[in-house]
Amino acid sequence: MQKARKPIEIKISTVVAISAILHETDPTSLEKALKEMTGGVADFFEDEFAVLDIGTLEATAAAAIDWTAVVALFKRFRLNTVAVRNAPEELHGGIVAHGLAIDNSAVAGAGAANARAHEAAAQEAAPPPAPVTAAAPAAPSQPAAVANTIVIDTPVRAGQRIYARGADLVVLAVVNNGAELIADGCIHVYAPLRGRALAGASGNTAARIFAASLEAELVSIAGVYRTFENGHAPELAGKQVQVRLQGERIDVLPMSAA
Repeated sequence: MQKARKPIEIKISTVVAISAILHETDPTSLEKALKEMTGGVADFFEDEFAVLDIGTLEATAAAAIDWTAVVALFKRFRLNTVAVRNAPEELHGGIVAHGLAIDNSAVAGAGAANARAHEAAAQEAAPPPAPVTAAAPAAPSQPAAVANTIVIDTPVRAGQRIYARGADLVVLAVVNNGAELIADGCIHVYAPLRGRALAGASGNTAARIFAASLEAELVSIAGVYRTFENGHAPELAGKQVQVRLQGERIDVLPMSAA
């Protein structure tokens, strides 16, 4: 007898979302900024999820946000707003009432940092341990295998999204237009890199993108991005390049550059 299939299964899934840091709340100003950012390209964002970060706003400005208007505006630019980050607790009820989640990752991170600080202070205050006689060293154990590199050896097709969570991503074949590569570490493409490439997705500003030939429409390091609507530098055409973050600027340089 065939076992009945469960009506629903719950599995852990990684979802990548764009972080939109709001420095203003006026929908007209936001619309103008989004138009300039996308250059009028209708499918620039391709229905990605978005998390709105309001941590830089003054309390009065954050409290006055018209969530209905902001969510509708982002939707017009094909960004699906799913959560709000760094919102004061007194705004949580209103945010949730608009169907948005509260992203507490930043708060949790701060709590963990505080806990580590308290632990370090306690260790400094504790008296030094009494000296002990060193025991004979134990036989070294085999280190646990750590998957810190993901290798893709087939072409990445349009519409495909590959995310190397907590790892570098190495692609040995062409990355086509409409494809997207995401890695918490560096991205290495030993073939033409088209589509989009986002390295340092978890905030690693030291991450880089390396490509045998850079033909991408967008590259990003730690959330700072650069588009190429005006084309790529002709002197780098067909050459091996690296993409790195310098402050708030994305640089595209020959592979040999320091």
